[in-house]
Amino acid sequence: MKNKLLIVWSSGEKEVAKKLVFLYGSVMLERKYWDEATIMIWGPSAQLLAEDQELQKQMLIVRESGVAFNACVVCTDDYGVSDKLRELGVKLIHTGEMLTEALQSDDIKVITF
Repeated sequence: MKNKLLIVWSSGEKEVAKKLVFLYGSVMLERKYWDEATIMIWGPSAQLLAEDQELQKQMLIVRESGVAFNACVVCTDDYGVSDKLRELGVKLIHTGEMLTEALQSDDIKVITF
């Protein structure tokens, strides 16, 4: 059984992204805290990431460490940032299905920021 983490990042606050999502995200696989990890971008965080180059650079570092990124396609369409997030390598999905599966699973832990 794999030790999996799903981080649901919805905060539109830059400091939350820098000091929680990306700081932890950049070390969690390397330090073997988790076998697999995904950061789900949902709501205001989608717009923040699309508009902030510093966060985009941090996201790429976290992604290079092996963390998967996806985003709520409804949110990214509403904010008009779908193309930008796709350019960054973020997979756009219907996040409600993935979140529900994770919450109902005994194999996946979920944390939100």
